[in-house]
Amino acid sequence: MNQPGAAGACCQGNGACVFTKAVLARSAECAMARRVCLAERDLLECSSPVARLNCETLAALLHERARFALKLPPPSRPLMHVQALRLQCGGLAALRGWLGGDEADVHAMVQDAQQRCGTLVDLPWDELVRVLAAWQRPRRGRF
Repeated sequence: MNQPGAAGACCQGNGACVFTKAVLARSAECAMARRVCLAERDLLECSSPVARLNCETLAALLHERARFALKLPPPSRPLMHVQALRLQCGGLAALRGWLGGDEADVHAMVQDAQQRCGTLVDLPWDELVRVLAAWQRPRRGRF
């Protein structure tokens, strides 16, 4: 799922954290993410191939299920930064709300969702997409 339009993959390589934008925006965290500095850029790499595959699956499902509601391009076309940010942050916020906790760790949320539903495909996508579509980026304060 490391396509140009895959939510979060964004040309950072095969080991890149799928939810990099959400983690760097401090909307989520992940126990599997390792911060790597490359020149002047902060990158996140996933330390677990299995966890990364699970996150790729969640990201692909988020993109597929929210495509109409968020007016996203097809998976073969890249997302704009703001679209990817909304998809990642809003999707993880919706999942966190559905799980009913304050857990912000992506890996823990994915594992919990898989345990509850058996598979990520069986999540209550109508409810999650509704919350995701309503998600708004927090406004920055004025200085």
